[in-house]
Amino acid sequence: TGRNFAAGMSGGVAYVLDLAGDFPEHRCNHELVDLEDVVDPEDVEQLHDLVERHYKHTKSNMARKVLDDWTDFLPKFVKIMPRDYRLALERLAREREQARLAAIETTEELNVKQN
Repeated sequence: TGRNFAAGMSGGVAYVLDLAGDFPEHRCNHELVDLEDVVDPEDVEQLHDLVERHYKHTKSNMARKVLDDWTDFLPKFVKIMPRDYRLALERLAREREQARLAAIETTEELNVKQN
């Protein structure tokens, strides 16, 4: 990456393979994003899928190396998450949960009325 990665990033998620170990300090603009280790099982699965798809379409030697030595490369990846995007995802999850609970409540009320 360049020296100002994530400047203006407001949506989506990025994964960066930081082989040199200097990405967080020297190459990323932290103004709008948080950096995370890739440890969540869903993130690990998504990243692995992305690298596999990249290899399938490009036959990249580096992608093949990463896939062949996944356990050593995984800790070198950094997840970049825009703060506003995280808030939007959290709000969406809350709204879905509220809708799910409302549907359960409505179903229970209907069952009580029928009995």
